[in-house]
Amino acid sequence: MTPPRRWYLTTPIYYASGDPHIGHAYTTILADVLARFARQIGTTVFFLTGTDEHGPKIQDEAERRGIQPLELCDLMAGGFSAAWTKLDISHDRFIRTTEDEHKAVVTAFLQRLWDRGQIYKAAYTGWYCVYEERFWTEKDLGPDNTCPDCGRGVDRVEETNYFFKMSEYQEALIEHIEQNPDWIVPEERKNEVLGFLQQPLGDLSISRPKSRVHWGITLPFDEDHTAYVWVDALANYLTASGAIDATQPIGEQGFEDVSGSWWPCDLHLVGKDIITMHAVYWPTLLMGVGLPVPKQILAHGWWVVDDTKMSKSIGNVIDPLALSDEFGTDAVRWFLLREMPTGADASYSIERFMTRYGELANVLGNLASRVIAMVGKYRDGVVPDAPGTGLDEQIKATFETARDAMARYKVHEALAAAMDLARTANGYVEDREPWSQAKDSGAAAELDETLASLCRVLAALCALFEPVAPSKMAELATRLGFDAVPTFDEARAVTLAGQTVLKGTPLFPRMDTA
Repeated sequence: MTPPRRWYLTTPIYYASGDPHIGHAYTTILADVLARFARQIGTTVFFLTGTDEHGPKIQDEAERRGIQPLELCDLMAGGFSAAWTKLDISHDRFIRTTEDEHKAVVTAFLQRLWDRGQIYKAAYTGWYCVYEERFWTEKDLGPDNTCPDCGRGVDRVEETNYFFKMSEYQEALIEHIEQNPDWIVPEERKNEVLGFLQQPLGDLSISRPKSRVHWGITLPFDEDHTAYVWVDALANYLTASGAIDATQPIGEQGFEDVSGSWWPCDLHLVGKDIITMHAVYWPTLLMGVGLPVPKQILAHGWWVVDDTKMSKSIGNVIDPLALSDEFGTDAVRWFLLREMPTGADASYSIERFMTRYGELANVLGNLASRVIAMVGKYRDGVVPDAPGTGLDEQIKATFETARDAMARYKVHEALAAAMDLARTANGYVEDREPWSQAKDSGAAAELDETLASLCRVLAALCALFEPVAPSKMAELATRLGFDAVPTFDEARAVTLAGQTVLKGTPLFPRMDTA
């Protein structure tokens, strides 16, 4: 990732039929770290997240609870919004698909497809999974007529729907992927999509009869049908971009010119289980209305427990808010981003969590505490006026490594490089032995250089760790005498001479591993 001056990135919008879990948290925190890093290097960011609030799952869950669907959506959207506040998510827009603006954009989008002859009506018979909101063919089904994605039972459905002519865009989509090898990352996901496209691409059912699914956006050309929830959901990225003004007459709504908006999106960040919807359904729908496709799609892996994917139905999901209550928000963010290589699967265990927490407490936190304590003890809390160049080469190399890693979306590598700099600085303390320098009246200059160099490292670490640990780095910046966390460029050139440092409680208190 080398973000341009303006950068628009999105998470999926989360289905409002359940509470946030660690899978939702990982996706959103990953997007947040990317957004914060982009801001650190001077990019104007538009970061979108939100909730998906239509479809039969919402309808059925609301009925089960004995409340109206919108009441359920209000509860769930409030829960997600509160969770993102607690987890320090710096989104610029939280969209809900029950918003009037979004419903108007979806209506205009569907009307545009209809007017361009991209939709037809036909009877359909197939196997439908309510949970995944997908039709499956006979050959797709798992054992005992189960959904191949979630393992739940499917229902045989016979009904008349409206279909989008998705098959007409198969070759154009293949050509786009082959001509833009980094359009889908990592490569493994790109190859999956290309493999999927080796088979004839069917047309996409984009409606449901109201007699079966009433909780949805009504088709503008048929009052008896609602929009397929995935078409509704995917269009949220377009709504938030400001590209379409559905209040204007047809021909003036923005489909012909999106230059004044955030569209096309620079990066869709999704889980690998919904790559087909984002890399096949969405781009072909955009081609159908004559809009540019997103610039890039990044599909990350799954969190697993004991080799089993986390799933609410299995009952092995981890509550990120409970972890945050126990260990702090920044520790949860650190674990999720440090432990999972971007694009791959990763395992959760409390032992792995404590290992990663130990890095924060014993390496970064320990360094901050001992450096600030030594400045207080040996120089009355004032950073000495010395060059402080003892670790300049290491600081420079770390920033270069971090920027290169982030350009490739290797967030775990960027974070590892930052932690390695903290380890190097701890080693520098042992090598320089400032306690011995303080006892030697002839080593005052050497002690000043040691302390100034270590304070410069802390300033650099503030900037490097800020995307993943914003709260604790803001606290560390204050202790170092800064008004705010320095940017990457500021941290590389900053001098702290004359600044007063403040002692405080440990940034990351050591925990009983039991």
